[in-house]
Amino acid sequence: MSTRDGQLALDDPHQVLHRSAEHLAARFDGIVNAETVERVVFESYAALLRTARITVHLPSLAARFANERLTALAQAKGVIPKAVPEVLFVCVQNSGRSQMAAALMRELGAGRVHVRSAGSEPGGDILPAVVSAMAEQGIDLGEEFPKPLTDDVVRAADAVVTMGCGDACPVYPGKRYLDWHLHDPAELDLDGVRRVRDEIRSHVERLLADILPTASEDRA
Repeated sequence: MSTRDGQLALDDPHQVLHRSAEHLAARFDGIVNAETVERVVFESYAALLRTARITVHLPSLAARFANERLTALAQAKGVIPKAVPEVLFVCVQNSGRSQMAAALMRELGAGRVHVRSAGSEPGGDILPAVVSAMAEQGIDLGEEFPKPLTDDVVRAADAVVTMGCGDACPVYPGKRYLDWHLHDPAELDLDGVRRVRDEIRSHVERLLADILPTASEDRA
């Protein structure tokens, strides 16, 4: 293969996706079959492509998204045990409220909870004011991106928190569902986003206190 042909292969998203599917199939060998892995990888890419404004890194983002979905699928089937509670945050575009909630829960939970977020109608990018407001508290959202809501992540969650997305989230028995009424950061200036951020922090602190064992329970 010539250098030019090799470069074309590297630039071809389908080639990158096939390689990602092979890597993920090896990672989930014995847990999820290779055909399902490839389907999830290409479905994830197609879902992100519908709203992405910049597509240069989309295959790698699709691989990350597919990895999360495959992990959730295996957890929902009971093939992969849950070491900690799973919490899913859902808003409309996954570009503001649910991203802030997920980031704050990761920070405050300190490894005691696993967090995912999604959007019923995901946007193209995280809102700049949201990125700025979170950076003020030392939280970098630079690696995050809006993701569509999928059935597998809902099934894997122990608690599902919705924020303004109505009935878009499917309901399954045995899960805890919460609905937080919050202003949409897309309609606010930076000061308004800060107020929503602080309100979300309070909600997250209460949820963590409710779902995590107390120190005395840990010692029991």
